Amino acid sequence: MRAGVIIFISALVLLSAGYVCWHLWRITPQGWKWVSVVVFVLWMASLFVGYSINDRIPMGAASVLYEVGNTWIIAFLYLLLIFMVADIATLCHVLPKSFMKDGAVGLGTVVGLVAVILSLGSIHYHHKYREELTIITTKPIEKPMTIVLASDLHVGYHNRKQELARWVDLINTEKPDLVLFGGDVIDLSLRPVFEGNYAEEFHRVEAPIMAVLGNHEFYSDVERAEQFFKDAGIRLLRDSVAHFKGVDIIGRNDRSAPSRADLASLAEDLEGFTIVLDHQPYHLEEAESSGVDFQFSGHTHRGQVWPLSWITDAMYEKAWGHHQRGNTQYYVSSGLGIWGAKIRVGTQSEYLVLHITN
Repeated sequence: MRAGVIIFISALVLLSAGYVCWHLWRITPQGWKWVSVVVFVLWMASLFVGYSINDRIPMGAASVLYEVGNTWIIAFLYLLLIFMVADIATLCHVLPKSFMKDGAVGLGTVVGLVAVILSLGSIHYHHKYREELTIITTKPIEKPMTIVLASDLHVGYHNRKQELARWVDLINTEKPDLVLFGGDVIDLSLRPVFEGNYAEEFHRVEAPIMAVLGNHEFYSDVERAEQFFKDAGIRLLRDSVAHFKGVDIIGRNDRSAPSRADLASLAEDLEGFTIVLDHQPYHLEEAESSGVDFQFSGHTHRGQVWPLSWITDAMYEKAWGHHQRGNTQYYVSSGLGIWGAKIRVGTQSEYLVLHITN
């Protein structure tokens, strides 16, 4: 089943890439057609080459190749959408056929639109949104508490150590009592985080840190990822419970793990304010039926760019933001960092400041 899905998606991508190449050939002026197609194909190839050799080439080159290759995905998406809309507009006689054939104006318009989208999306990604939520509880807590929660940092070749340092500064500004990470702290490769000693940045956080694993920690190397968390001074919760000043934090093993404990058994007999960290926001009803007060998840990125956000909104009960089922409140984060290209369109990079009070 999984192999069939991979084959189908691969075939769809290749057919779509062929469609874009054909349109680039048609719209490019005579004498330059091969140039536009070859540039597009080489850009696409950089994505796959990067994933094959990044861990074997110098760090600087690997970072450039990662960003260039992954930016192709977003450029490809919007080229595909623009050409599809143009074809529909041509069929409806809204757009003259000549606009999409052998014209510098048409080519310049299409390339210019994509360049603007990528540029504005990059600027938007680097702005980090501060979301805030206050929960009033009747359960005993030692004092009103401020917790900073973030998911999907994806530190690695693209979100480098200096970017992580900026995020640590943002977290410290909140003066939190506790910091919780909801998985995918690491991107796809552990090489940059170990060679760059990213762990030392987490030691600058002026509060205890707890975290759960995400699917990307399993993609990279879960045992080495656990070592990284240890080096960073982050308490990793894998189907376990931590107690902090009247708050009970349940950290669930990610769905990528071979097995994981039932949430009801983890939540049994807990009397404090209960927070669940579960990277992937599936089966939200489990937290409600287990009497959990608050669940924090990530994973979705809300699709990262529009219109992929429509897909995640359809896939999940809640793909982003605050949600409530019965007495249980939830927050599904679109992520502080990002996988792939550092571009967001119609979504935001964020962290959550949670206040718990009586």
